[in-house]
Amino acid sequence: MDLIKTPFEGLYVLQTNNFTDNRGGFQKLYNEEFFRENGLNCEFKEIYYSVNKKNVVRGMHFQTPPYDHVKMVYVSKGRILDVVVDIRKGSKTYGKCFSIELDDQQGKYLYIPKGFAHGFKALEENSIVNYVQTSCYNKEHDSGIAQNSINIDWEIENPIVSDRDLTFPSLQDFNSPF
Repeated sequence: MDLIKTPFEGLYVLQTNNFTDNRGGFQKLYNEEFFRENGLNCEFKEIYYSVNKKNVVRGMHFQTPPYDHVKMVYVSKGRILDVVVDIRKGSKTYGKCFSIELDDQQGKYLYIPKGFAHGFKALEENSIVNYVQTSCYNKEHDSGIAQNSINIDWEIENPIVSDRDLTFPSLQDFNSPF
């Protein structure tokens, strides 16, 4: 497993080995010793997954303190454009976005620190996205910012977006608690 730094403090791309043979493929996604040696939080409390139609845009989601969390995101089937935006006041990268294509073949996934909003666009039909989080879901602290208010070209005219995601404020109107 390799830890790849990004221009954003605390945001990493993790690269695993994708072992394949006549049976199929195998990837190790988590190793507690590796996480601890690299100063990564490994106190995971919930695991989710979503199945997504092509051109679905989910996000930009996060939870506010004290239920904020570190999140790991990986794709077990299909392909997505994964996007995070730094919403940490005082950060030199505040309001800036990082994006990466994740899929079920290349063995890459994201380690997202607290203070980032997360979202993605499904690039293939029935893409399965997995999320591992260090806090449990809390409805009162569940939040987001409008996906069309960040500096990302989703390269789609009519994305499939939930009614809930359409209610989020723009990044410019968002008062960050981070």
